[in-house]
Amino acid sequence: MRTALPAAVCVAALLAIPTVVKPQQAGQNPQPEDQPRRSDIVVGVNYVIAPTTVLDKSGNFVNGLRLENFILLDNDKRQNIVQDVVFQPISMVIAVQTNSVMEEMLPKIQKMGSVLQTMVLGDSGEMALLAFDHRMRTIEGFTSDYKKISDGMKKLTLGASSARLNDAAMEGIRMLRKRPSDRRRVMLLITETRDNGSEARAKDVLLEAQFANVLIYTIDISHLMTSLTSRAQPARPDPIPPEAHQLPAGNIGTPTYQSQISTGNVIPAFVDVFRGVKGIFFDNPADLYTKFTGGREYGFTTQRSLENAISDLGNELHSQYLLSYSPSNLKEGGFHAIRVEANVPGLKIRTRPGYWIAARPE
Repeated sequence: MRTALPAAVCVAALLAIPTVVKPQQAGQNPQPEDQPRRSDIVVGVNYVIAPTTVLDKSGNFVNGLRLENFILLDNDKRQNIVQDVVFQPISMVIAVQTNSVMEEMLPKIQKMGSVLQTMVLGDSGEMALLAFDHRMRTIEGFTSDYKKISDGMKKLTLGASSARLNDAAMEGIRMLRKRPSDRRRVMLLITETRDNGSEARAKDVLLEAQFANVLIYTIDISHLMTSLTSRAQPARPDPIPPEAHQLPAGNIGTPTYQSQISTGNVIPAFVDVFRGVKGIFFDNPADLYTKFTGGREYGFTTQRSLENAISDLGNELHSQYLLSYSPSNLKEGGFHAIRVEANVPGLKIRTRPGYWIAARPE
């Protein structure tokens, strides 16, 4: 069994230092549209954590691997893995969509307090509960009290028709960022995969998650299911701009995030996200957040599928390897692709695809 890290090592492994970007001075030439704007927060990183899930051929979690079993590459350059951070207590924010379409699904979610405590948090974990529609409501602050967690889930009530998924993700990350750095920061979004009405951009959420070392998981609620079980809402204008709609056969359109992600080509998609390339339409920001942070999406239609998703989430969190390293190539600004391999045959490995940093001065 692996031993716990000293607290100082855990803290060091979680550090990320923001690079301050000065506002554009008057008279300077404006930046091109495909470059990060000066107003964006660009994050420099001292240590990177790559949450790594290892499965065998049968899909079972693999425990007991050592650091020497892993090979980690950053932009195809092999890195020195500092430590496998283990036995960190979990701090989790659960953000639940509670808008009007959740009438049939919310009672199922309200029963999950005890399952979350047992399967995910464990003895030393803590949880905060956030509800969102057009508002952000903190139902319960961080607590390890089983009764408060269970009672908080029962307090979830239906709201308006909007569902500000991006804003909820941002709020959850900010809550986690205030937790001690020697705790593992995890967010679980129980939501439809579409955003409706957020002010936050997807890029802002990704940068904030990177800075705070937050791992994002989602339990996706079928939009078809909510549309069939909810009361009819007044017709609204199409939120998708005309240029984002699928073109007729024989026409060529610009690449979108969704087309890239569906074919597994996620790195060009993330590069486009951070560069602010026009014409990218995010019809599934939940997929974006889980893939970038190294989390996972689960489905939810029935009570049993919800329980199974939470159980599997708990197993994954307690089986992951948190591989930390100090990149040797920080002068390479932009998106850094991460790849983790093992010198043990027959294993399937999943980790975060990469991170975004500002170029370091010479």
